[in-house]
Amino acid sequence: MKINRRDLLAVSAAGLAATAGLGLGGSNPAFAQEPSYTPEEGASLRLLRWSPFVQGDEDAWLANTKKFTEATGVEVRVDKESWEDIRPKSAVAANVGSGPDMVLCWFDDPHQYPDKLVDLTDLGTYLDGKYGGFYEGLKGYATRGDKYIALPLAAIGNAICYRQSHIEAAGFKEFPKDTAGFLELCKAMQAKGTPAGFAHGKAVGDGNNYAHWLLWSHGGKMVDENGVVAINSPETLAALNYAKALYDTFIPGTESWLDINNNRAFLAGQVSLTANGVSLYYAAKKDEKLKDMVADLRTVNFPVGPVGKSVELHQTTQAIVFNHTKFPNACKAYLKFMFEAEQMNAWITGSSAYCCQPLKAFADNPIWTADPLHAPYAVASATLQPNGYAGPLGYASAAVMADYVVVDMFASVVTGAATPEEAITQAEKRANRYYKV
Repeated sequence: MKINRRDLLAVSAAGLAATAGLGLGGSNPAFAQEPSYTPEEGASLRLLRWSPFVQGDEDAWLANTKKFTEATGVEVRVDKESWEDIRPKSAVAANVGSGPDMVLCWFDDPHQYPDKLVDLTDLGTYLDGKYGGFYEGLKGYATRGDKYIALPLAAIGNAICYRQSHIEAAGFKEFPKDTAGFLELCKAMQAKGTPAGFAHGKAVGDGNNYAHWLLWSHGGKMVDENGVVAINSPETLAALNYAKALYDTFIPGTESWLDINNNRAFLAGQVSLTANGVSLYYAAKKDEKLKDMVADLRTVNFPVGPVGKSVELHQTTQAIVFNHTKFPNACKAYLKFMFEAEQMNAWITGSSAYCCQPLKAFADNPIWTADPLHAPYAVASATLQPNGYAGPLGYASAAVMADYVVVDMFASVVTGAATPEEAITQAEKRANRYYKV
């Protein structure tokens, strides 16, 4: 039974109900301002999202989308692009004023074109109040002042994946907890012919995650609390020297790796230690020939550097609605449906711990304790440090990320294209082009 779009108010955690009111109103003050969206007559939507690394992520998303269409009659076309292509395609759509109605974009990309986006404050505020609040790191990516220019959707957790038997063969019973021990492990693994490998290429997820960890773990930062470029520091120099020492233990060619390459290298047995989402584990489980690898695989959060605490960047994704859409109410109705508990929990479960929840109420999803290898990914939303650290997020932080300033700085040093001092000077100049606008 289809629900007339003029009668659709909301879709609740209790699932679809063949009534005019689908929300969880009641007397709870948190639900008092539940928004109601009536999709426009004849509405049909187009969503652009990133290609999945875990098939269950896409399957669950499409299943939820089908439920929305069955409830409202609003067709939703879901297109997908590679991770690297989402950012430019989203920017083009924003600038030309045509293309998809909605995009699942990266990091602080919404801050590059906030005036091109539909205000989602009413929906964001409702979800924040109903489901225990958005995690602060994710919320920062999606808000501008007190306004939601996007909806925080997920943190795609990043963790070190390694072969236990191979680190033992290199003389380590346990994975090192600090960066000094980590370097020694990588040296020993290289000597044993089971090297490590981390992406130094323009990989939206893996390249940025690794480069920012290198910088932050040594106390470096792109900008200070006032948004003044502060990359030229002794801490950055130390991070670059450390990165060069690590790189010298890697398999050759990591400077050209994109987000898919470390997966392939690990599964092919070319490297025994890398950083990746939980997708690596599930890709191995799908291959009957890799049973021994699966039994030997372990995951752990990155080691702590001289800064003395865990500091990690995790891939984040936000849902945005362009103001060129002809159907803003239908877009909001769709996003509301996808964020309600029944659909969100189904997606998190289907993603097999690949997508970490945006709202605290979903932290008790059973998927996080279903497998010990999920543990490092379960905390991604709670522990992530935004790429604009230590300054405010905005146009400049988004542009520096999109331009791969931090990634390029490390890549130029490890490959010998520049000295650490030259690389810092170049990164400082590039960053100032954005922060001084």
